[in-house]
Amino acid sequence: MLTFTSSLPFDFASFRSGQAVKLRLTMILFFSESMFEVLDILDKYNLSPKKRFGQNFLIDKNVLQKIIAAADLKKSDCVLEVGPGAGILTRELIERAQKVVAVEKDRDLASALTQEFSKANNLTIIENDILRFDQEILKKEFNNKKYKIVANLPYNITSNFLRVFLESVYPPAEMILMVQWEVAERICEKVDDLSVLALSIQFYAEPTILFKVSKNSFHPRPKVDSAVIRIANIRSDKFDIAGRQFFPIVKEGFKSKRKKLISNLAKLVDKKKLTEAFSKLNFPETTRAEELNIGNWVELVRLISK
Repeated sequence: MLTFTSSLPFDFASFRSGQAVKLRLTMILFFSESMFEVLDILDKYNLSPKKRFGQNFLIDKNVLQKIIAAADLKKSDCVLEVGPGAGILTRELIERAQKVVAVEKDRDLASALTQEFSKANNLTIIENDILRFDQEILKKEFNNKKYKIVANLPYNITSNFLRVFLESVYPPAEMILMVQWEVAERICEKVDDLSVLALSIQFYAEPTILFKVSKNSFHPRPKVDSAVIRIANIRSDKFDIAGRQFFPIVKEGFKSKRKKLISNLAKLVDKKKLTEAFSKLNFPETTRAEELNIGNWVELVRLISK
């Protein structure tokens, strides 16, 4: 029997009891049909959410439809879904796209989804860790065509996932991702309080927050709200400097946030060269790493790397 978390306002153990009909009618006032889809899948295959995989399943039909609308899928599109969970997003994707590849780390879920979608001829479910996934497999599945990523990401892999796919030799054309709200804000920050994460993404692409998602839209309910973001115009040659040249300098600049940027970078670059570069770019010597936007950083790295 499936065990449900106490964070939900009903005793789901009685869901299939003699009071099931009355309980279900009451619950409809609080939850969308997506809730029942998720619970039915979990119960059908005797599964429950696993904390170690960061599993928080989307149960809000309205949010689901907004994600699908944001993805703007065509019948010719190829889509990679990461962490398909109970498959409610997967079902929508295979109805709209030419080909969907869903990568699921949880062996039990991957097996359940393979059974659940056994008749879907445009879906491949792969049991694997997306951070170690061989992207040559993806190339073969998509015939080397452009593809999109549409995913409700496990919170604990967001940064590494973005690094892997933005730096990939086979990057997506676009990503529509569910991430933690705070992470979304950091990724999309343009000035004043930039982080290495924000710069890492803005170096390759253009991130935008699309909408906020309440923590009540998930089962089990996480502690924080989420956001759906779009990462568009992904390209490795957005700027005329290489990532291997750019990121070591950026990371050094952020090492001691309480220090001035010029002091941090003096460990890598001659102080005189730094002073000249700051002067040429009209950066005060009191400038800190987080105060520069992506354009400022590119100009600085270009100057001090000569």
